[in-house]
Amino acid sequence: MSNAIKGLAAALSLSATMGLAQTQGVTNDEIVIGSVNDLSGIFAAVGVPATKGANVVFDRVNAAGGVHGRKIRYVVEDNGYQMPRAMQGYNKLLNRDKVFAMLQSLGTPMNLAGFKLLDPKGIPNVAPLTAARQMLQEPVKNKFTSFSTYYDQARIGVKYLNGEFGSQTVCTMYLPTDFGAEILEGSKAGAEEAGITFGTETTHKPDETDFVGSLSKLKEEGCDIVTMALGVRQAITVVGTAKKMGLEDMKFLGTSASFLTVVAQVPGGVTDGFYAAASWLDLWARAEEPAPAAFIAEYKEATGEDPVGFSMLGYSAAEMMVKALEAAGPDLSHESFIAAMESLDYKDELVGNQITYGPDDHQGADTVFVSVVENGAWKLVYEE
Repeated sequence: MSNAIKGLAAALSLSATMGLAQTQGVTNDEIVIGSVNDLSGIFAAVGVPATKGANVVFDRVNAAGGVHGRKIRYVVEDNGYQMPRAMQGYNKLLNRDKVFAMLQSLGTPMNLAGFKLLDPKGIPNVAPLTAARQMLQEPVKNKFTSFSTYYDQARIGVKYLNGEFGSQTVCTMYLPTDFGAEILEGSKAGAEEAGITFGTETTHKPDETDFVGSLSKLKEEGCDIVTMALGVRQAITVVGTAKKMGLEDMKFLGTSASFLTVVAQVPGGVTDGFYAAASWLDLWARAEEPAPAAFIAEYKEATGEDPVGFSMLGYSAAEMMVKALEAAGPDLSHESFIAAMESLDYKDELVGNQITYGPDDHQGADTVFVSVVENGAWKLVYEE
């Protein structure tokens, strides 16, 4: 090889290396994806299965050689649904692990705080495990949500219950966070659109377990629809306590944060009659359909466990990430990835929704499904 050719080869190699160096989290053989999730706090029933579902996809893809020759390394930090731990996680992922993108980070307040670190670097935030409208706050370019918002879920759920039961007074039990505020606002909007009254609200701490006093107040106020923005165990406790108190006329409504397999399967029918508005269909209600059946088999073989609803969401989000990485091509950058995300348009047969993005549309799906727990399982009753 002549000196000129050797020099050209060296220059091209250096140029490629410099190009990769300019894109955080991308090397010749690896893409680093991060997540700040809840693996031990009040939403661990969401975060743990979602993480397992994502890893089933990434392990399969890596075993087949990765995406354009690069393996995916998925690094998950546990926030325990606590802000200090969340910020520690974001700092580690961004500054030590040098992640290329974030996938399925959990918690409205945690994501909002994380944006202050992600946005200056242009790090994409994909499919966060929160349906808050603020997930698409400016700058929107690097943000992609999967489904309808808490606001729309609460709004549509309230209108459905009013139309179905003639309910007249809406009240809300919520954590005083951005998550809770979103559902409170949606509940008030639903009441206004239905032409009924918004009665009162009660706020709660993340570790609160006694809801007798709050439910007594809601009874006195005549609340017959109660929307909730609480932890998973808290939502179950509220519904069970209401039944013990004989509050049979109250209809309890959760959002996607409560649309969990574990909520439906509480022994003794404790949660029968509990409603949830979300943006995907229940997994086990469709277990015999081709896409859910294939997922259930793959997940069980990989983990030794039966999947739950959020296992499905983690799997679906990881599949979407892989689609975008493939579409972005071998010259991966944040710009090529964002353009690839904006090109996605497909029917996700697993979650039961159409996923469509575009330059002016960073919310994947819009449909809201309202389901109710019946005999220990979720049953679809309405969609809009």
